[in-house]
Amino acid sequence: MSDQDVVVTGIGVLAPNGTDTESYWAATLKGESAIRPFTRFDTTGYPVRLAAEVPESEAELAFPRKLLPQTDRLTRLAMVCADAALADAAVDPAALGEYSMGVAVSGATGGLEFGQQQLQKLWGQGWEEVSPYMSFAWYYAVNSGQISIRNGMRGPSGVVISEQAGGLDSLAFARRRVRKGTAVMTAGGFDSMLCPYGLSTLSVAAGVCRGDDPDRAYLPFHPDSGGFVPGEGGAVLIMETRAGAAERGAPSVYGVLAGHGAAFDPEPAGGGALVRAARAALTEAGITAADVDVVFADAAGVPALDTAEATALRTIFGDRRVPVSAPKVLVGRLLSGGSALDAATALLSLRDGMIPAVPGIEPEQADPALDLVVGSPRAQEIGTALVLSRGHGGFASAMVLTRP
Repeated sequence: MSDQDVVVTGIGVLAPNGTDTESYWAATLKGESAIRPFTRFDTTGYPVRLAAEVPESEAELAFPRKLLPQTDRLTRLAMVCADAALADAAVDPAALGEYSMGVAVSGATGGLEFGQQQLQKLWGQGWEEVSPYMSFAWYYAVNSGQISIRNGMRGPSGVVISEQAGGLDSLAFARRRVRKGTAVMTAGGFDSMLCPYGLSTLSVAAGVCRGDDPDRAYLPFHPDSGGFVPGEGGAVLIMETRAGAAERGAPSVYGVLAGHGAAFDPEPAGGGALVRAARAALTEAGITAADVDVVFADAAGVPALDTAEATALRTIFGDRRVPVSAPKVLVGRLLSGGSALDAATALLSLRDGMIPAVPGIEPEQADPALDLVVGSPRAQEIGTALVLSRGHGGFASAMVLTRP
């Protein structure tokens, strides 16, 4: 342990099954799924019928009205989530130097629904009706930008786009900035494709679930898995050095971002990139696979990709059956928001010594080579968690989180 360890002092979550951190965690431990038929718009004619939507919350309804014309709903959710993370860490941005704070909240889709609405105006009503905010509100860096503006954070900021892996990669980006002297980084991932334009893209995506039974929709590591279900939301973490957190009087430390690794493989069904990323993360953390207490899997829900991940886990851990969890089964795949949410979930597992179960799978149905946690949550002491994530096209990312 070192005073220069980068630690997490605040967590904000906005997910389909919980619009704050503790309600999400309680729902996850109870196995409460948010996957159900679309409600936000008519999906007649679309082959994708199921999704996990984020319901309205009091925090969202209290969002400043003056910002509504220039923001997509997803961006507003990301800003609300960042507010929650800052409050959890007891960080008052006004009390810190504006150049001592940075933002890295990944969003592979940007303000997709905002962009769709403005294009509808362009072709339906004419260019004069297009909002001037279209110049930035659709952009994939809009989450980082708006959070930065809202909180006066003018230090090193950015966004890493690597689809589902983007949440972990953005956390790693933020950790590098903290190590180089930035006092506080606000980082994570937030995404949504749950609008007509996004659903048209998902409808032709390989591996998406086209069934209509929510209870059998997303079953990773299951022989009858029918694909993944899209979701929305994500998580935002507050990161600073251990010494900085102590000096500031942070109320709590959830864990240490001990190691990260990233790799790329144009043939993700081989699983090689996951192995390289995981080994790099373990090496940087100064530990071995024997020290890992739980794995939060990428859990694609696509048989070929699940087989590849199971093979990667056997390569990493050998004959050791490390517990494997996949809480995203309850909320769908959230693109960059998914891996950020997995990191937040891993930190909550470290805090409470609980591993969420994967619902809908009987023990005899799971891959026998894996110790997939099914049935009910597993209570055990957890000191180290490994989070794995893959992004479409070959991105792979792994992060080691340790108890403080």
